Amino acid sequence: MPDTTIKTEILIHDLKVPISVIDAGAKSLLNRQDAYGPLTDKQIKVLNRIIRNTLTTQRLVNDVLELGRSREGVMITCDFSIASLVTCVLMEVFDLSDPGVADIIRKIQTYDELEKAVLAGGVRLSFDSRIWKSVVHLDEAKVRQILRNIVTNAFKHRSSFVQISGSIGEKQLTLKVKDDGRGIPQADHQKIFKTYFTTGSSLESAIKSHGLGLAGVMVLLKDMGGELILNSEDGKGAEFIVKIPL
Repeated sequence: MPDTTIKTEILIHDLKVPISVIDAGAKSLLNRQDAYGPLTDKQIKVLNRIIRNTLTTQRLVNDVLELGRSREGVMITCDFSIASLVTCVLMEVFDLSDPGVADIIRKIQTYDELEKAVLAGGVRLSFDSRIWKSVVHLDEAKVRQILRNIVTNAFKHRSSFVQISGSIGEKQLTLKVKDDGRGIPQADHQKIFKTYFTTGSSLESAIKSHGLGLAGVMVLLKDMGGELILNSEDGKGAEFIVKIPL
């Protein structure tokens, strides 16, 4: 079993090079038309789709590698602010769902500007200034993956908005992500944290929500000594609450 795990992780790691080559090639064709020739609107659309999907694949590869490090007990801790954490996650989410909003996020400097920019994309931020500027000492890559997976999940199931908030108290960081979607029946509350489970009944829904995200969140939180709380009822949206010891 250990040999199989090692070979799998080596294979996943080796995927990073060809993915980067595909990404670089598509961007070269798109951004250097003077060297490679002009493109039609349809060709530009296809190249942008390739770039978005290579970005998704790169993140999946990095997430799997991070899960492997977590299972081995590897924690790389550092100081980072709540502001940088949330801003980075929002950029990653909007890079795939609305690149225009992602570009705006990269240029803004203040919380008020960020709040206004993401509201147009259906995200409500609810942080007070003290929490927003607070610095914590944790494994940033793992916390970012946890928050990104939960926010991405909320995006998939929202009707019109996703709300993100956070607090620090009792020696722990608490992050909350709420959506106004169809909600999760009580009977499915434990099932959704299992790999490959999805609350969707159709094949299309299963493809869009393969169930790996929340299962990965549970692995990372367990290794960090944290917990995940779900508040949801059928037809009334869902709220995921993450608690991570500081």
